[in-house]
Amino acid sequence: MSSITARPLHPPSRAARRLAAASLVLAITVRLAAQSPSSEPPVRLEPVRIEAAREDGYHASRARLATKTDTPLIDTPQSITVLTKELLADTAVTSIGDATRYIPGVGTAQGEGNRDTVVLRGNTSTGDYFVDGLRDDVQYYRDFYNIERLEALKGPGGMIFGRGGPGGVLNRVTKQALIGGPSFQEITALAGSWDQYRGTFDFNQSLAPAASLRLTGLYEDSNSFRDGVYLQRQGVNPTLGVALSKQTILRAGFEYFDDERVADRGVPSLKGRPLKTAETTFFGDPTRSPTETTVYAFNASLDHTFANGATLRNATRYATYEKFYQNVFPGTVNPAGTLVAISAYNQANDRENLFNQTDYVFDFSTGPVAHTMLLGLELGRQETDNLRLTGYSTATGTTSLGNVSTTHPRYSGPLFFRPNATDADNDSTAKSAAIYLQDQIQLLPKLQLIAGLRLDRFEVDFLNHRTGQNLDTSDDLISPRVGLVYKPIETLALYASHTLAYVPRAGEQLSSLSATNASLAPESFENLEIGVKWDPAPRLSLTAAAYRLDRSNQAITDPTAGTPGGPPPGTLILVDGQRVEGIELGASGKITDLWTVTAAYAYQDGETQSANGAIPAGTRIQQLPRNTFSLWNRYDFNSAWGAGLGAIYRDELFAAADNAVTLPGYVRFDAAVFYRFNEHLHAQLNIENLFDCAYYATAHNNNNITPGSPLAIRLGLTARF
Repeated sequence: MSSITARPLHPPSRAARRLAAASLVLAITVRLAAQSPSSEPPVRLEPVRIEAAREDGYHASRARLATKTDTPLIDTPQSITVLTKELLADTAVTSIGDATRYIPGVGTAQGEGNRDTVVLRGNTSTGDYFVDGLRDDVQYYRDFYNIERLEALKGPGGMIFGRGGPGGVLNRVTKQALIGGPSFQEITALAGSWDQYRGTFDFNQSLAPAASLRLTGLYEDSNSFRDGVYLQRQGVNPTLGVALSKQTILRAGFEYFDDERVADRGVPSLKGRPLKTAETTFFGDPTRSPTETTVYAFNASLDHTFANGATLRNATRYATYEKFYQNVFPGTVNPAGTLVAISAYNQANDRENLFNQTDYVFDFSTGPVAHTMLLGLELGRQETDNLRLTGYSTATGTTSLGNVSTTHPRYSGPLFFRPNATDADNDSTAKSAAIYLQDQIQLLPKLQLIAGLRLDRFEVDFLNHRTGQNLDTSDDLISPRVGLVYKPIETLALYASHTLAYVPRAGEQLSSLSATNASLAPESFENLEIGVKWDPAPRLSLTAAAYRLDRSNQAITDPTAGTPGGPPPGTLILVDGQRVEGIELGASGKITDLWTVTAAYAYQDGETQSANGAIPAGTRIQQLPRNTFSLWNRYDFNSAWGAGLGAIYRDELFAAADNAVTLPGYVRFDAAVFYRFNEHLHAQLNIENLFDCAYYATAHNNNNITPGSPLAIRLGLTARF
């Protein structure tokens, strides 16, 4: 890959962007209006029709996420939450951060205002994301314009997903061409508080009885309640589905996605709490804090069913990611609370991903015992370039940006970027090869066993351009998984499981190698879990899980390093890192034909297991609230009117590992009203933070804390023909 250089971004004219969005909405609306409501009947090819698992409102019954086979959720011995397209639509969710509030055991961190950052069972991650089961691990903000549903697997999933995923993974299932399904056109226009304007479209066109084309797209141009902060993004995702025969399905798709915004790192802290200031106040300089990510991705899959019922699936994802971000942001506030330090840096990241998976699934019996066997092979290659530059107030030397007043915290002084001694300037090539085997065994009529093993060979070639040092590392990872499911009745399952995952020293972003850690064993994450899954009605599921997740092989500086008789300064040792224990409760589905609900509760207690510098053993883990709760209801009064009401509660949490700054707990209420004019047109009004609660939503560290949104209103109109 060619080297990259940091580059300034110049946002295009806002008027031009909005004119383009309006033109797009108008053009699609005219297209829809020109079509007769009584279009010709859809062509259906029943023998080859492909459909997602049937979802009823907020209820999902099946998923491939945890086993790579089409398995009922009740038969899966691990905690899984599925957010259906109906729930995502009713709550007006458009991002990972919005969605995770409805997933027990999953939260979000700030991510420096330039990326999705989730916290899965106490483990902060910027890379444990997948699209249709294939890795999508780059640091950027994802959108839901082309997403059918979001699946969350809680706990390590090394046997299925390989390296990473210490606390779980998130998988976005995309909208695919409906082979043999109806042709339709759908467009949604949304307007909201602070000049939010968003338009999406979703077209499915039957090309022949055995072929369909689907096109989804997005354009958004929005401001924020935060001064100087804006968001502009656009995306398009065509997919093609072809039934080559009754047994063979080919799918292919391409996505272009671009996200441009201001990197907003929030407010600093004072005396252990977020600094008291107006929620709109921007600390730093929004005009010199741009971030942009552009994604080009190609996905293809081939599915074949043999005469004996065995299936073979091959899937490929090739994607390039181009990202640049720059931020001028706050640091420490002086004891008097009058001055705040300002810093700046920028970073350019390019990555090229290529992954291929082959899965062969077949059934057989050994006497009275039934088996579903999975044999798999995964190959991957990732090339990454990183370049970081630090901001200074002079053209030469190392003079910092200094301080600004906390009452007028905009920085308007000179700003020059150049490398310091530790800024990243590297490129890496990571290659992976894995084989895996899994057996789902029906031991007895009421007892199932799932056992699997994955072997990964993971190699990284890392070049540090600052020092000229080249590092080569390789790891052989063995990831087992075993689970038991006991079903005293068909609608009730008791389960227990053990899972394991590893994070190699290159880290989740493949840029953490150094001469001091290259030879160290990977970090390991071991999860023990027991749970209950109960479907009291065909459209309602209740779940409960208790777990213990241990992090081991954490690298810390040897406390005796540099002392007389001790090892050299900077020597690292491996210790037990942390333990998180928790309980997760979930409910989703229909209480009655008119009342749909989703609810999530999590209790999480996490502590460090060993001292790490100034952090003693027993310190609470940062970004981990003890209690979280969310609830969303929808009630349909009749065929035209419906209403939604929700609540989100989060306990206090610590912003950083030193536990010096606390984000207070809060409770927030949301609401919605739905109205269906006819079968082709419906509207919805969403109100976020109904009672205008003042709260702090996320943090990156002690001095980068994001205020939560005040009361916000969004009005959406959807036309479908």
